[in-house]
Amino acid sequence: MEHFGAWGLIPPLLTIALAFITKDVIISLFLGILSGALIVAGGNPALALINTTDLLAGSLSDGWNIRIFLFCALLGGLVGMLSRTGSSSALGYWASRHLKKRNSTLIATWFFGLLIFIDDYFNSLAVGTMMRPITDKQKISRAKLAYILDSTAAPVCIIAPVSSWVVTVMSVVKGSEGFGSLGVSEFSFFIRSIPYNMYALLAIIMVVVVSLTHRDFGPMAASERLAREQGVLWNVERYGVASGEVDHEENPRALARDMLFPIIVLIVSALVFFPLTTWMGAVDGESITSLGAAIASIPLGQAFNDTDASVALFYSAVFTVSLTYLYYLARRLLTIKTASESLKDGIGSMVPALIILTMAWTIGTVIKSTPADGGLGLARYLSEVVVGGGFPIWLLPGIVFALSALISFSTGTSWGTFTIMIPIVLPIVIALGEVGSLTGGALLNATLISVAAVLSGAVFGDHASPISDTTILSSTGAGCPHLEHVATQMPYALFIAGCSIIGFAVGGVFLNAIIGWIAALAVFAAGMVILPKTYKA
Repeated sequence: MEHFGAWGLIPPLLTIALAFITKDVIISLFLGILSGALIVAGGNPALALINTTDLLAGSLSDGWNIRIFLFCALLGGLVGMLSRTGSSSALGYWASRHLKKRNSTLIATWFFGLLIFIDDYFNSLAVGTMMRPITDKQKISRAKLAYILDSTAAPVCIIAPVSSWVVTVMSVVKGSEGFGSLGVSEFSFFIRSIPYNMYALLAIIMVVVVSLTHRDFGPMAASERLAREQGVLWNVERYGVASGEVDHEENPRALARDMLFPIIVLIVSALVFFPLTTWMGAVDGESITSLGAAIASIPLGQAFNDTDASVALFYSAVFTVSLTYLYYLARRLLTIKTASESLKDGIGSMVPALIILTMAWTIGTVIKSTPADGGLGLARYLSEVVVGGGFPIWLLPGIVFALSALISFSTGTSWGTFTIMIPIVLPIVIALGEVGSLTGGALLNATLISVAAVLSGAVFGDHASPISDTTILSSTGAGCPHLEHVATQMPYALFIAGCSIIGFAVGGVFLNAIIGWIAALAVFAAGMVILPKTYKA
């Protein structure tokens, strides 16, 4: 038996339904895993609990998984140290001396949002804290600040090569059935998927367009008009009081470069370790006896493509945290005690994300594994049903984007969405591609655009949902009433989602990102001309 048939639909559907109802992704994922184990165990609850425990433990026994787990934990520790130094305030003071105009202030806020890509929570709070006094002075509404913070949080994290989001995506993709047939590494797959991630890229582009042209529409136009003409930065009468002030450290010794140092080290060390780990692994003591010989025998591009991303990222995290720890001690921004405390607190802040990551690996195992291996074989079943039903592959990206957007908006989480959707979508698109005689580059393009549609839909929910953590933290970081942030940002997010679904639909027809982008940008340009004139609040 290769699969349990329609019974395999129960875990993902149950997980999605419970996430809608409870808004608790961890419990929903756990019960989804348990339901799958119960089906495999033939309805025996005791055996199902034992199998669930083994599955959870087994997900962390894999070398790739445990390194990614530790990478995310160390990234949290790095953010904890950054938060404690007061360096974000120092960067804000530096910026205030150089930003004199409204446009430059808005673009600088956008730029800092791009720069602090390692964590979406830290992004919203740190950039909001440093830029709020400057935007207030320029009579920029708190709603506009919150919008920029939110638009450079999840949309940036999902396309940054070094972040906890990306390693999660790579882990889910790597573990999905059929991925091995594409002939690329998980890191190469992610890099190639970036141009297809229309929602994230369009959200980032729109911030620049609106900042430079001031072509606001809907409730945002009203909030900006109120701030610019009357100096009222948030609308108490309509939306209530502003979110509470953000607690942040200030340190007279901190400088702007103290904020940039760990980020630069993380980027540079990752770029070094990606090819280096490939070369190190090639040294076998026989045909290749030294690192120099490995470098000479494997070209740089191939070394990047063949790398084990989990090893490279783990090395870069260890290197960055160690060097940053020593740097902050040497700069006397932290003592041994405060550095250790902030490192511990930062790692602790990642616990919910680490639990979700572990659950995601486990439910992926339940979904993709055959009954002989303790799974349901759902991917195989869905592939057979979709292929047998004659479903056209060109429809898949648009439908997947819409479904992922609905799930993520309703649950407020992108991680939960793509960990559920990718293991289902990836084997389906590969099976449809094979039936349609797609091979090589064409099959890879079909897979890239379909997986990117999942990621785009997932980011939409994290960006726009009123119950999303980053939406709430963006309100807090900007000191903006949460309802005002939601009301002013929602039309922008829906507009970008509309452009994206058209891009995915057209791109799906031609299996070409360029053609999809032409369609999406045409709608975007038309909207930016028409909406400011017709949609006024």
